Amino acid sequence: MKQGLSLRVSQHLALTPQLQQSIRLLQLSTLELSQEVDQMLDENPFLELTEDNAEREEFGVSQADTPVSEGDRETDHDTEFASAVMPDMGSATVTSTHTDEDNAPLGGDEGIDWDGDGSTEMSPDDGEWGVDAKARSNNLNGDEDKDATELARTQESLQSFLHRQVLGLRLSAEDSAALRFLIESLNDDGYLEEPLEELAATLNPPDDEQLQELVHHFTVALGLLHSLEPVGVGARGLAECLRLQIAALLQDVELDWDDREVLDVALRICQQPMELLARRDIKRLVQLGVGSDALVREAIAAIARLEPKPGRRFVDVERNIVVPDVLVIQVPNTNKAAQAKFRVMLNPEVMPRLKVHDIYANVLRNHRGGKDSASHAALQQRLQEARWFIKNIQQRFDTILRVSTAIVERQKSFFTHGELAMRPLVLREIADELGLHESTISRVTTAKYMSTPFGTFELKYFFGSGLGTESGGNASSTAVRALIKQFIASESEKKPLSDNQISEMLKEQGIECARRTVAKYREGLKIAPASLRKAL
Repeated sequence: MKQGLSLRVSQHLALTPQLQQSIRLLQLSTLELSQEVDQMLDENPFLELTEDNAEREEFGVSQADTPVSEGDRETDHDTEFASAVMPDMGSATVTSTHTDEDNAPLGGDEGIDWDGDGSTEMSPDDGEWGVDAKARSNNLNGDEDKDATELARTQESLQSFLHRQVLGLRLSAEDSAALRFLIESLNDDGYLEEPLEELAATLNPPDDEQLQELVHHFTVALGLLHSLEPVGVGARGLAECLRLQIAALLQDVELDWDDREVLDVALRICQQPMELLARRDIKRLVQLGVGSDALVREAIAAIARLEPKPGRRFVDVERNIVVPDVLVIQVPNTNKAAQAKFRVMLNPEVMPRLKVHDIYANVLRNHRGGKDSASHAALQQRLQEARWFIKNIQQRFDTILRVSTAIVERQKSFFTHGELAMRPLVLREIADELGLHESTISRVTTAKYMSTPFGTFELKYFFGSGLGTESGGNASSTAVRALIKQFIASESEKKPLSDNQISEMLKEQGIECARRTVAKYREGLKIAPASLRKAL
Protein backbone atom coordinates (compact mmCIF):
# COMPACT_ATOMS: atom_id res chain seq x y z
CA MET A 1 0.00 0.00 0.00
CA LYS A 2 1.57 3.26 -1.17
CA GLN A 3 1.23 6.38 0.95
CA GLY A 4 0.93 9.86 -0.51
CA LEU A 5 -0.29 13.42 -0.01
CA SER A 6 -3.18 14.97 -1.90
CA LEU A 7 -4.88 18.38 -1.87
CA ARG A 8 -8.67 18.51 -1.92
CA VAL A 9 -11.01 21.51 -2.09
CA SER A 10 -14.52 21.15 -0.60
CA GLN A 11 -17.34 23.31 0.72
CA HIS A 12 -19.37 22.74 3.83
CA LEU A 13 -21.87 24.71 5.88
CA ALA A 14 -21.04 25.40 9.52
CA LEU A 15 -23.76 26.45 11.93
CA THR A 16 -22.26 29.33 13.85
CA PRO A 17 -23.66 30.18 17.30
CA GLN A 18 -25.33 33.25 15.78
CA LEU A 19 -27.05 31.14 13.10
CA GLN A 20 -28.14 28.57 15.66
CA GLN A 21 -29.65 31.35 17.78
CA SER A 22 -31.44 32.80 14.75
CA ILE A 23 -33.00 29.42 13.91
CA ARG A 24 -34.02 28.85 17.52
CA LEU A 25 -35.62 32.27 17.90
CA LEU A 26 -37.53 31.77 14.65
CA GLN A 27 -39.40 28.72 15.93
CA LEU A 28 -40.27 30.16 19.34
CA SER A 29 -43.83 31.22 20.12
CA THR A 30 -44.61 34.70 21.43
CA LEU A 31 -44.61 33.50 25.05
CA GLU A 32 -41.38 31.56 24.62
CA LEU A 33 -39.74 34.56 22.95
CA SER A 34 -40.76 36.78 25.87
CA GLN A 35 -39.17 34.30 28.29
CA GLU A 36 -36.02 34.20 26.18
CA VAL A 37 -35.79 38.00 26.17
CA ASP A 38 -36.24 38.14 29.96
CA GLN A 39 -33.45 35.61 30.39
CA MET A 40 -31.09 37.56 28.12
CA LEU A 41 -31.86 40.79 29.98
CA ASP A 42 -30.88 39.08 33.23
CA GLU A 43 -27.68 37.58 31.83
CA ASN A 44 -26.33 40.32 29.53
CA PRO A 45 -25.65 43.77 31.08
CA PHE A 46 -25.36 45.37 27.64
CA LEU A 47 -29.06 44.74 26.85
CA GLU A 48 -31.81 47.02 28.09
CA LEU A 49 -35.46 47.71 27.39
CA THR A 50 -36.57 50.98 25.89
CA GLU A 51 -39.97 52.65 25.72
CA ASP A 52 -39.40 53.66 22.12
CA ASN A 53 -39.11 51.35 19.15
CA ALA A 54 -35.53 50.13 19.05
CA GLU A 55 -33.48 51.53 16.23
CA ARG A 56 -31.98 48.96 13.92
CA GLU A 57 -28.29 48.25 14.15
CA GLU A 58 -26.27 49.14 11.07
CA PHE A 59 -25.89 45.48 10.23
CA GLY A 60 -29.61 44.79 10.74
CA VAL A 61 -31.78 43.22 8.08
CA SER A 62 -33.91 45.68 6.12
CA GLN A 63 -37.65 45.24 5.80
CA ALA A 64 -38.98 43.08 3.00
CA ASP A 65 -40.33 44.79 -0.09
CA THR A 66 -43.07 42.41 -1.15
CA PRO A 67 -46.32 44.34 -0.63
CA VAL A 68 -49.75 42.75 -0.74
CA SER A 69 -51.15 45.62 -2.70
CA GLU A 70 -48.88 48.40 -3.80
CA GLY A 71 -48.39 50.98 -1.08
CA ASP A 72 -50.55 49.12 1.43
CA ARG A 73 -47.96 47.21 3.49
CA GLU A 74 -46.75 48.43 6.88
CA THR A 75 -43.80 47.06 8.77
CA ASP A 76 -44.07 47.76 12.13
CA HIS A 77 -53.23 21.82 52.76
CA ASP A 78 -51.99 18.24 52.99
CA THR A 79 -49.83 18.36 56.15
CA GLU A 80 -52.67 19.95 58.10
CA PHE A 81 -54.90 16.96 57.42
CA ALA A 82 -52.22 14.44 58.36
CA SER A 83 -51.67 16.12 61.73
CA ALA A 84 -55.42 16.45 62.35
CA VAL A 85 -56.32 12.83 61.59
CA MET A 86 -53.11 11.08 62.68
CA PRO A 87 -51.70 13.11 65.60
CA ASP A 88 -49.47 10.22 66.68
CA MET A 89 -47.59 10.05 63.41
CA GLY A 90 -45.44 13.10 64.15
CA SER A 91 -43.97 14.81 61.10
CA ALA A 92 -45.22 12.36 58.47
CA THR A 93 -44.31 13.24 54.92
CA VAL A 94 -47.37 14.16 52.91
CA THR A 95 -47.36 13.75 49.16
CA SER A 96 -50.07 13.97 46.55
CA THR A 97 -49.12 11.55 43.82
CA HIS A 98 -51.54 11.56 40.94
CA THR A 99 -51.78 8.47 38.78
CA ASP A 100 -53.38 7.92 35.42
CA GLU A 101 -55.60 5.15 36.76
CA ASP A 102 -59.08 6.36 37.55
CA ASN A 103 -61.39 4.80 40.07
CA ALA A 104 -63.59 2.01 38.83
CA PRO A 105 -65.99 3.75 36.44
CA LEU A 106 -69.55 3.98 37.60
CA GLY A 107 -71.86 2.69 34.95
CA GLY A 108 -69.11 1.65 32.56
CA ASP A 109 -68.35 5.06 31.06
CA GLU A 110 -64.72 4.45 30.11
CA GLY A 111 -63.56 5.31 26.59
CA ILE A 112 -66.47 7.61 25.79
CA ASP A 113 -65.95 11.20 24.69
CA TRP A 114 -68.52 13.39 26.43
CA ASP A 115 -66.98 16.80 25.71
CA GLY A 116 -70.07 17.99 23.86
CA ASP A 117 -68.85 20.13 20.97
CA GLY A 118 -72.18 21.60 19.92
CA SER A 119 -72.39 19.55 16.74
CA THR A 120 -74.96 17.02 17.96
CA GLU A 121 -78.51 18.12 18.59
CA MET A 122 -80.71 15.87 20.64
CA SER A 123 -84.05 17.49 19.87
CA PRO A 124 -85.27 20.90 18.70
CA ASP A 125 -85.47 22.27 22.24
CA ASP A 126 -82.28 20.68 23.55
CA GLY A 127 -79.23 22.66 24.61
CA GLU A 128 -75.52 21.93 24.54
CA TRP A 129 -73.87 20.20 27.46
CA GLY A 130 -73.96 22.58 30.39
CA VAL A 131 -76.16 25.26 28.80
CA ASP A 132 -78.36 25.36 31.88
CA ALA A 133 -75.37 25.47 34.24
CA LYS A 134 -74.90 29.22 34.44
CA ALA A 135 -71.68 30.49 35.94
CA ARG A 136 -71.80 32.78 38.94
CA SER A 137 -70.65 36.34 38.94
CA ASN A 138 -66.99 35.41 39.68
CA ASN A 139 -66.58 38.78 41.44
CA LEU A 140 -66.71 40.65 38.11
CA ASN A 141 -69.69 42.80 39.15
CA GLY A 142 -71.41 42.11 35.84
CA ASP A 143 -68.89 44.17 33.87
CA GLU A 144 -68.97 42.80 30.32
CA ASP A 145 -66.36 45.25 29.05
CA LYS A 146 -63.41 43.53 30.75
CA ASP A 147 -60.87 42.07 28.35
CA ALA A 148 -59.70 38.47 28.51
CA THR A 149 -56.52 39.30 30.40
CA GLU A 150 -58.40 41.15 33.15
CA LEU A 151 -60.94 38.33 33.34
CA ALA A 152 -58.11 35.85 33.76
CA ARG A 153 -56.73 37.82 36.71
CA THR A 154 -60.11 37.97 38.48
CA GLN A 155 -61.23 34.41 37.65
CA GLU A 156 -61.89 32.39 40.80
CA SER A 157 -60.56 28.87 40.84
CA LEU A 158 -62.73 25.85 41.61
CA GLN A 159 -60.74 25.11 44.75
CA SER A 160 -61.16 28.67 46.07
CA PHE A 161 -64.89 28.57 45.34
CA LEU A 162 -65.26 25.30 47.26
CA HIS A 163 -63.09 26.42 50.17
CA ARG A 164 -65.31 29.47 50.66
CA GLN A 165 -68.33 27.17 50.98
CA VAL A 166 -66.53 24.97 53.52
CA LEU A 167 -66.09 28.02 55.77
CA GLY A 168 -69.86 28.05 56.27
CA LEU A 169 -69.99 24.42 57.46
CA ARG A 170 -69.67 23.41 61.12
CA LEU A 171 -67.26 20.47 60.93
CA SER A 172 -64.83 18.74 63.22
CA ALA A 173 -61.13 19.36 62.66
CA GLU A 174 -60.70 15.91 61.08
CA ASP A 175 -63.65 16.23 58.68
CA SER A 176 -62.69 19.77 57.75
CA ALA A 177 -59.12 18.75 56.98
CA ALA A 178 -60.29 15.70 55.00
CA LEU A 179 -62.69 17.82 52.96
CA ARG A 180 -59.97 20.34 52.16
CA PHE A 181 -57.67 17.51 51.11
CA LEU A 182 -60.28 16.15 48.67
CA ILE A 183 -60.90 19.62 47.25
CA GLU A 184 -57.20 20.01 46.49
CA SER A 185 -57.22 16.57 44.82
CA LEU A 186 -59.86 17.51 42.21
CA ASN A 187 -58.85 17.88 38.58
CA ASP A 188 -59.76 20.85 36.38
CA ASP A 189 -63.10 19.26 35.43
CA GLY A 190 -64.12 18.84 39.07
CA TYR A 191 -63.65 15.06 39.15
CA LEU A 192 -61.94 13.05 41.86
CA GLU A 193 -59.74 10.83 39.73
CA GLU A 194 -58.04 8.76 42.44
CA PRO A 195 -59.78 6.21 44.67
CA LEU A 196 -60.12 7.13 48.33
CA GLU A 197 -57.78 4.27 49.29
CA GLU A 198 -54.99 5.66 47.12
CA LEU A 199 -55.48 9.16 48.49
CA ALA A 200 -55.28 7.79 52.02
CA ALA A 201 -52.11 5.85 51.15
CA THR A 202 -50.36 9.06 50.06
CA LEU A 203 -50.44 10.19 53.73
CA ASN A 204 -48.22 7.21 54.66
CA PRO A 205 -50.30 5.74 57.51
CA PRO A 206 -48.22 3.54 59.85
CA ASP A 207 -50.62 0.57 59.80
CA ASP A 208 -53.84 -0.75 58.24
CA GLU A 209 -55.95 0.51 61.12
CA GLN A 210 -54.84 4.09 60.51
CA LEU A 211 -55.39 3.56 56.78
CA GLN A 212 -58.98 2.46 57.32
CA GLU A 213 -59.55 5.42 59.62
CA LEU A 214 -58.32 7.76 56.88
CA VAL A 215 -60.59 6.10 54.32
CA HIS A 216 -63.53 6.55 56.71
CA HIS A 217 -62.80 10.29 57.07
CA PHE A 218 -62.45 10.62 53.29
CA THR A 219 -65.78 8.83 52.76
CA VAL A 220 -67.55 11.27 55.07
CA ALA A 221 -65.79 14.19 53.40
CA LEU A 222 -66.80 12.93 49.95
CA GLY A 223 -70.46 13.07 50.92
CA LEU A 224 -69.97 16.65 52.09
CA LEU A 225 -68.16 17.51 48.86
CA HIS A 226 -71.09 16.19 46.80
CA SER A 227 -73.39 18.59 48.65
CA LEU A 228 -71.42 21.65 47.53
CA GLU A 229 -71.80 23.72 44.38
CA PRO A 230 -71.37 23.30 41.46
CA VAL A 231 -73.57 20.23 41.60
CA GLY A 232 -71.69 17.12 40.49
CA VAL A 233 -68.30 18.20 41.82
CA GLY A 234 -66.28 15.40 43.39
CA ALA A 235 -67.79 12.72 41.15
CA ARG A 236 -65.55 9.79 40.29
CA GLY A 237 -66.98 9.26 36.84
CA LEU A 238 -69.44 10.66 34.33
CA ALA A 239 -72.29 8.45 35.47
CA GLU A 240 -71.97 9.57 39.10
CA CYS A 241 -71.68 13.22 38.01
CA LEU A 242 -74.94 13.00 36.06
CA ARG A 243 -76.70 11.14 38.87
CA LEU A 244 -75.73 13.81 41.40
CA GLN A 245 -77.17 16.53 39.19
CA ILE A 246 -80.40 14.62 38.55
CA ALA A 247 -80.79 13.91 42.27
CA ALA A 248 -80.40 17.63 42.99
CA LEU A 249 -83.12 18.45 40.46
CA LEU A 250 -85.44 15.88 42.03
CA GLN A 251 -85.18 17.70 45.38
CA ASP A 252 -87.11 20.65 43.95
CA VAL A 253 -90.47 20.58 45.74
CA GLU A 254 -92.08 22.67 42.99
CA LEU A 255 -91.28 20.07 40.32
CA ASP A 256 -94.43 18.80 38.64
CA TRP A 257 -95.24 15.11 38.28
CA ASP A 258 -94.41 14.80 34.57
CA ASP A 259 -90.94 16.33 34.97
CA ARG A 260 -90.28 14.22 38.06
CA GLU A 261 -91.17 11.08 36.09
CA VAL A 262 -88.77 12.06 33.29
CA LEU A 263 -85.98 12.68 35.80
CA ASP A 264 -86.64 9.31 37.47
CA VAL A 265 -86.17 7.64 34.08
CA ALA A 266 -83.03 9.72 33.49
CA LEU A 267 -81.66 8.53 36.83
CA ARG A 268 -82.29 4.91 35.86
CA ILE A 269 -80.58 5.49 32.50
CA CYS A 270 -77.47 6.76 34.29
CA GLN A 271 -77.43 3.54 36.31
CA GLN A 272 -77.06 1.55 33.09
CA PRO A 273 -73.81 1.19 31.08
CA MET A 274 -72.88 4.60 29.64
CA GLU A 275 -72.34 3.21 26.13
CA LEU A 276 -76.11 2.76 25.81
CA LEU A 277 -76.59 6.46 26.47
CA ALA A 278 -73.70 7.36 24.16
CA ARG A 279 -75.26 5.37 21.30
CA ARG A 280 -78.73 6.57 22.31
CA ASP A 281 -79.83 2.96 22.15
CA ILE A 282 -83.46 3.66 23.03
CA LYS A 283 -84.64 0.19 22.06
CA ARG A 284 -82.17 -1.51 24.41
CA LEU A 285 -82.98 0.87 27.28
CA VAL A 286 -86.70 0.15 26.90
CA GLN A 287 -85.96 -3.59 26.92
CA LEU A 288 -84.04 -3.14 30.19
CA GLY A 289 -87.21 -1.72 31.74
CA VAL A 290 -85.90 1.82 32.17
CA GLY A 291 -89.15 3.32 30.90
CA SER A 292 -91.40 3.73 27.90
CA ASP A 293 -90.07 4.83 24.52
CA ALA A 294 -91.40 8.38 24.90
CA LEU A 295 -90.08 8.76 28.45
CA VAL A 296 -86.63 7.47 27.48
CA ARG A 297 -86.43 10.01 24.67
CA GLU A 298 -87.39 12.86 26.99
CA ALA A 299 -84.96 11.62 29.64
CA ILE A 300 -82.05 11.53 27.17
CA ALA A 301 -82.91 15.08 26.14
CA ALA A 302 -82.89 16.12 29.83
CA ILE A 303 -79.52 14.45 30.41
CA ALA A 304 -78.07 16.35 27.44
CA ARG A 305 -78.77 19.61 29.25
CA LEU A 306 -76.66 18.64 32.27
CA GLU A 307 -73.03 19.66 32.78
CA PRO A 308 -70.60 16.74 32.32
CA LYS A 309 -67.67 18.84 33.61
CA PRO A 310 -68.70 20.80 36.73
CA GLY A 311 -65.35 22.58 36.99
CA ARG A 312 -65.27 23.75 33.38
CA ARG A 313 -66.41 27.29 34.08
CA PHE A 314 -63.63 27.78 36.66
CA VAL A 315 -60.77 26.85 34.35
CA ASP A 316 -58.34 29.76 34.04
CA VAL A 317 -59.38 31.62 30.90
CA GLU A 318 -55.84 32.90 30.43
CA ARG A 319 -54.98 29.53 28.87
CA ASN A 320 -57.20 30.41 25.91
CA ILE A 321 -55.76 33.86 25.28
CA VAL A 322 -54.00 34.04 21.91
CA VAL A 323 -51.97 37.15 21.14
CA PRO A 324 -51.58 37.55 17.36
CA ASP A 325 -48.13 38.20 15.92
CA VAL A 326 -49.51 39.73 12.72
CA LEU A 327 -52.47 42.04 12.13
CA VAL A 328 -54.36 42.10 8.84
CA ILE A 329 -56.62 45.11 8.38
CA GLN A 330 -58.78 45.90 5.39
CA VAL A 331 -57.97 49.28 3.88
CA PRO A 332 -61.03 51.47 3.21
CA ASN A 333 -61.62 51.71 -0.53
CA THR A 334 -63.75 54.44 -2.05
CA ASN A 335 -63.98 52.55 -5.31
CA LYS A 336 -66.44 49.72 -4.61
CA ALA A 337 -65.69 48.05 -7.92
CA ALA A 338 -61.99 47.73 -7.12
CA GLN A 339 -60.50 44.69 -5.44
CA ALA A 340 -60.30 44.82 -1.65
CA LYS A 341 -56.94 45.84 -0.23
CA PHE A 342 -55.41 44.67 3.02
CA ARG A 343 -52.67 46.04 5.24
CA VAL A 344 -50.30 43.56 6.86
CA MET A 345 -48.40 44.72 9.92
CA LEU A 346 -46.61 43.26 12.91
CA ASN A 347 -48.35 43.48 16.27
CA PRO A 348 -46.32 46.07 18.23
CA GLU A 349 -47.46 44.48 21.51
CA VAL A 350 -45.38 41.33 20.90
CA MET A 351 -42.24 43.04 19.62
CA PRO A 352 -39.61 43.41 22.37
CA ARG A 353 -38.10 46.89 22.47
CA LEU A 354 -34.41 46.23 23.01
CA LYS A 355 -31.28 48.28 22.57
CA VAL A 356 -27.63 48.19 23.52
CA HIS A 357 -26.90 50.02 26.79
CA ASP A 358 -25.19 53.19 25.53
CA ILE A 359 -23.27 54.04 28.71
CA TYR A 360 -21.77 50.58 29.14
CA ALA A 361 -20.92 50.33 25.43
CA ASN A 362 -19.18 53.73 25.43
CA VAL A 363 -17.17 52.92 28.55
CA LEU A 364 -16.03 49.66 27.00
CA ARG A 365 -15.17 51.40 23.74
CA ASN A 366 -12.96 53.96 25.50
CA HIS A 367 -11.29 51.39 27.73
CA ARG A 368 -8.15 49.93 26.16
CA GLY A 369 -7.81 46.94 28.38
CA GLY A 370 -4.22 46.97 29.66
CA LYS A 371 -3.69 44.49 32.48
CA ASP A 372 -7.35 43.48 32.32
CA SER A 373 -7.21 42.46 28.67
CA ALA A 374 -8.87 39.09 29.39
CA SER A 375 -11.87 40.65 31.13
CA HIS A 376 -11.99 43.33 28.43
CA ALA A 377 -12.24 40.62 25.74
CA ALA A 378 -15.00 38.88 27.68
CA LEU A 379 -16.99 42.09 27.91
CA GLN A 380 -16.46 42.71 24.20
CA GLN A 381 -17.92 39.27 23.54
CA ARG A 382 -20.96 40.04 25.70
CA LEU A 383 -21.49 43.28 23.80
CA GLN A 384 -21.29 41.41 20.51
CA GLU A 385 -23.79 38.83 21.82
CA ALA A 386 -26.23 41.64 22.69
CA ARG A 387 -25.94 43.10 19.20
CA TRP A 388 -26.41 39.73 17.55
CA PHE A 389 -29.43 39.01 19.75
CA ILE A 390 -31.09 42.28 18.69
CA LYS A 391 -30.30 41.53 15.07
CA ASN A 392 -31.75 38.01 15.29
CA ILE A 393 -34.91 39.36 16.91
CA GLN A 394 -35.26 41.85 14.06
CA GLN A 395 -34.65 39.12 11.50
CA ARG A 396 -37.26 36.89 13.15
CA PHE A 397 -40.00 39.50 12.82
CA ASP A 398 -38.87 40.43 9.31
CA THR A 399 -39.26 36.80 8.23
CA ILE A 400 -42.66 36.48 9.93
CA LEU A 401 -43.84 39.61 8.15
CA ARG A 402 -42.56 38.46 4.76
CA VAL A 403 -44.23 35.05 5.11
CA SER A 404 -47.49 36.58 6.37
CA THR A 405 -47.52 39.04 3.49
CA ALA A 406 -47.09 36.22 0.98
CA ILE A 407 -49.88 34.24 2.66
CA VAL A 408 -52.29 37.17 2.49
CA GLU A 409 -51.41 37.71 -1.16
CA ARG A 410 -52.17 34.05 -1.96
CA GLN A 411 -55.28 33.80 0.20
CA LYS A 412 -56.79 37.19 -0.55
CA SER A 413 -60.16 35.56 -1.31
CA PHE A 414 -60.29 34.20 2.23
CA PHE A 415 -59.88 37.67 3.73
CA THR A 416 -62.75 38.88 1.53
CA HIS A 417 -65.24 35.99 1.57
CA GLY A 418 -64.19 33.66 4.42
CA GLU A 419 -63.03 30.07 4.67
CA LEU A 420 -65.24 28.86 1.83
CA ALA A 421 -62.97 30.81 -0.51
CA MET A 422 -59.72 29.30 0.81
CA ARG A 423 -57.45 28.04 -1.94
CA PRO A 424 -54.96 25.14 -1.74
CA LEU A 425 -51.53 26.23 -0.52
CA VAL A 426 -48.39 24.31 0.40
CA LEU A 427 -45.21 25.41 2.10
CA ARG A 428 -43.19 25.00 -1.09
CA GLU A 429 -45.10 27.77 -2.86
CA ILE A 430 -44.24 30.35 -0.20
CA ALA A 431 -40.67 29.05 0.09
CA ASP A 432 -40.09 29.40 -3.67
CA GLU A 433 -41.60 32.89 -3.75
CA LEU A 434 -39.48 34.21 -0.88
CA GLY A 435 -36.32 32.26 -1.64
CA LEU A 436 -36.40 30.44 1.68
CA HIS A 437 -36.27 26.78 2.64
CA GLU A 438 -39.45 24.86 3.43
CA SER A 439 -38.18 24.13 6.92
CA THR A 440 -37.89 27.89 7.52
CA ILE A 441 -41.50 28.40 6.43
CA SER A 442 -42.55 25.56 8.72
CA ARG A 443 -40.80 27.18 11.68
CA VAL A 444 -42.34 30.56 10.91
CA THR A 445 -45.89 29.23 10.64
CA THR A 446 -45.76 27.17 13.85
CA ALA A 447 -47.23 28.84 16.98
CA LYS A 448 -47.49 32.20 15.17
CA TYR A 449 -50.95 33.75 14.87
CA MET A 450 -52.61 36.20 12.50
CA SER A 451 -55.54 38.45 13.37
CA THR A 452 -57.97 38.65 10.44
CA PRO A 453 -61.46 40.10 9.85
CA PHE A 454 -62.79 36.55 10.47
CA GLY A 455 -60.88 35.85 13.67
CA THR A 456 -57.40 34.86 14.83
CA PHE A 457 -55.78 31.87 13.16
CA GLU A 458 -52.43 30.11 13.31
CA LEU A 459 -50.39 30.72 10.17
CA LYS A 460 -50.50 26.98 9.45
CA TYR A 461 -54.28 27.28 9.08
CA PHE A 462 -53.83 28.93 5.68
CA PHE A 463 -52.02 25.89 4.27
CA GLY A 464 -53.92 22.88 3.08
CA SER A 465 -53.94 20.16 0.46
CA GLY A 466 -56.17 20.29 -2.57
CA LEU A 467 -58.99 18.08 -3.80
CA GLY A 468 -59.63 17.60 -7.49
CA THR A 469 -62.58 19.28 -9.20
CA GLU A 470 -64.46 18.50 -12.38
CA SER A 471 -62.94 21.54 -14.06
CA GLY A 472 -59.45 20.18 -13.49
CA GLY A 473 -58.60 22.62 -10.70
CA ASN A 474 -58.17 22.10 -6.99
CA ALA A 475 -60.32 22.93 -4.00
CA SER A 476 -58.74 23.57 -0.61
CA SER A 477 -59.37 20.96 2.08
CA THR A 478 -60.13 23.84 4.46
CA ALA A 479 -62.86 25.08 2.12
CA VAL A 480 -64.25 21.54 1.82
CA ARG A 481 -64.42 21.25 5.62
CA ALA A 482 -66.27 24.55 5.78
CA LEU A 483 -68.68 23.34 3.11
CA ILE A 484 -69.33 20.09 5.00
CA LYS A 485 -69.98 22.10 8.16
CA GLN A 486 -72.40 24.30 6.22
CA PHE A 487 -74.26 21.28 4.81
CA ILE A 488 -74.68 19.75 8.26
CA ALA A 489 -75.78 23.05 9.81
CA SER A 490 -78.65 23.30 7.34
CA GLU A 491 -79.71 19.64 7.40
CA SER A 492 -83.07 18.35 8.63
CA GLU A 493 -83.10 17.37 12.28
CA LYS A 494 -85.31 14.40 11.50
CA LYS A 495 -83.20 13.21 8.55
CA PRO A 496 -79.55 14.19 9.03
CA LEU A 497 -77.16 13.79 6.13
CA SER A 498 -75.03 10.67 5.97
CA ASP A 499 -71.39 10.80 4.90
CA ASN A 500 -72.34 9.26 1.56
CA GLN A 501 -75.01 11.91 0.96
CA ILE A 502 -72.53 14.68 1.78
CA SER A 503 -70.07 13.13 -0.65
CA GLU A 504 -72.71 13.22 -3.39
CA MET A 505 -73.55 16.83 -2.57
CA LEU A 506 -69.89 17.77 -2.89
CA LYS A 507 -69.78 16.06 -6.28
CA GLU A 508 -72.71 18.21 -7.34
CA GLN A 509 -70.52 21.19 -6.42
CA GLY A 510 -67.81 19.79 -8.67
CA ILE A 511 -65.58 18.51 -5.83
CA GLU A 512 -64.41 14.92 -5.89
CA CYS A 513 -64.49 13.83 -2.24
CA ALA A 514 -64.89 10.18 -1.22
CA ARG A 515 -67.11 9.08 1.65
CA ARG A 516 -64.08 8.14 3.78
CA THR A 517 -62.63 11.60 3.26
CA VAL A 518 -65.93 13.15 4.32
CA ALA A 519 -65.93 11.02 7.48
CA LYS A 520 -62.33 12.07 8.19
CA TYR A 521 -63.13 15.77 7.80
CA ARG A 522 -66.34 15.43 9.84
CA GLU A 523 -64.48 13.76 12.72
CA GLY A 524 -61.84 16.49 12.52
CA LEU A 525 -64.61 19.04 12.98
CA LYS A 526 -65.87 17.04 16.02
CA ILE A 527 -69.24 16.47 14.41
CA ALA A 528 -71.10 13.31 15.38
CA PRO A 529 -72.27 10.79 12.75
CA ALA A 530 -75.78 10.99 11.32
CA SER A 531 -77.17 8.39 13.73
CA LEU A 532 -76.29 10.60 16.71
CA ARG A 533 -77.37 13.85 15.08
CA LYS A 534 -80.89 12.61 14.49
CA ALA A 535 -83.46 14.31 16.69
CA LEU A 536 -85.36 12.03 19.05
